[in-house]
Amino acid sequence: MTHAHNQHYWEQLRNTIAFRNKAFINGKYCSSVSGETFDCISPIDGSLLTPVANCDEVDVNNAVKSARAAFDAGNWSELSPTDRKKLLFLFAEMLEKNSEELALLETLDMGKPIGDSSRIDIPAAIRCLRWHAEAIDKVYGEIAPTGPSELGLITREPLGVIAAIVPWNFPLLMATWKIAPALATGNCIILKPSEKSPLSALRLAELAAEAGIPKGVLNVIPGDGPSAGEPLARHPDVDGLVFTGSTQTGKRLIALAGQSNMKRTYVECGGKSPNIIFADAPDLDAAAESAAASIFFNQGEVCTAASRLLIESTIKEAFIEKVMTSSANMHPGHPLDPSSFMGAIVDSTQLGKILNSINSGEKHGAKLCTGGKQVMHESGGFYMAPTIFDNVTNDMPIAKNEVFGPVLSCISFDTEEQALSLANGSIYGLAAAVWTKDISRAHQFSRKLRAGSVWVNCWDGGDMTAPFGGYKQSGTGRDKSLHALDKYTELKATWIKL
Repeated sequence: MTHAHNQHYWEQLRNTIAFRNKAFINGKYCSSVSGETFDCISPIDGSLLTPVANCDEVDVNNAVKSARAAFDAGNWSELSPTDRKKLLFLFAEMLEKNSEELALLETLDMGKPIGDSSRIDIPAAIRCLRWHAEAIDKVYGEIAPTGPSELGLITREPLGVIAAIVPWNFPLLMATWKIAPALATGNCIILKPSEKSPLSALRLAELAAEAGIPKGVLNVIPGDGPSAGEPLARHPDVDGLVFTGSTQTGKRLIALAGQSNMKRTYVECGGKSPNIIFADAPDLDAAAESAAASIFFNQGEVCTAASRLLIESTIKEAFIEKVMTSSANMHPGHPLDPSSFMGAIVDSTQLGKILNSINSGEKHGAKLCTGGKQVMHESGGFYMAPTIFDNVTNDMPIAKNEVFGPVLSCISFDTEEQALSLANGSIYGLAAAVWTKDISRAHQFSRKLRAGSVWVNCWDGGDMTAPFGGYKQSGTGRDKSLHALDKYTELKATWIKL
């Protein structure tokens, strides 16, 4: 273990960081026109990290104007695929050179363990940029089948100006899931990070400029939803809007986009994902370990969190015991300690929502098996114990509503048909998993699940080659894979009479 892998090292590094806390528009940092700021609070101990520019509609207009001018100038949109590819690779290289700083910003800002930030989030963001850079000159147009007197060309062109509104739970990774394909296809971007975790996005803008991305191509405007997010959704000169966050906010943004200029809008929203354990699962110990990790990872602040554990009734009691045993090693610790499995909840508001959901579960008759309480009060931060409920029914609010915290609801089933009904009995359809050694059941059951990602004998499988997104009220569109490029391009048919 090197010096970089201990808490003292990260605490020392914290003392060297200068936070970027202004908007980044047209290649430079600038205060909000109003001069307003908001406090960026660390959930680790409740301390103030820095005031951050609180952008509003005036700043949005300036950012859109900058992005439109850059797009129309063609310095990026008309750059050859080879040259765009080189610059995106340089951008990824800048992230890699500054990866420790970026990981620390994620942990300080939203409370996730430094082990996750440094070993999972930042490396995945770098891979995302590199993967889309490599894809730039691998995507071809088409020629329609015609007779000898006509030629039909089918090509893709960049949308233009893209507004990307991203969440606080994976701040940099979710940003790159939007930025990478948008830049790869020649668009210019206004990125609005969550006001709960703006710091890594503001540093990212500077790294893009240092990599040679032309000014105006990537702008970052911090601010809250009503002040900065909604003006982006309404703006008549924004051509595309992409969003990851809650279903409620996603619906609002779709409505605003439709009321303005019918901008192309893709929202990736919430989930209440079922993790289905059949008695014939090939390894119940591994399934239990995965069941715990897939709800307690990142403090449960994951849209694909396996928050509904559906267990065949013949093994339910024994399996829940295994999950509880696994979860005993998943309690929260100091986020700068690389050995911590869980860190802090992002802020006091989110912690309050989680506690309210737990109270609702008890009120409606669910059995609290473990957890259910705030912990580490003395830190001044916001920490939550891993929480498991048994005797949950699918109609309870705790089984229907996205908690976005470390709260697991256990539901039993007797038959395959009942398991399918329970799994699909949700307004969401983001992800699901099936644990069984019956290959026919695995295939047939997976096909019937109404979810954008289905994993068999694992949770959260896949990489950049597999699309990510949901059915139903989990949203529209897909991130990752070549399919993501569709969201950022217009499909053009050019018919030529020869």
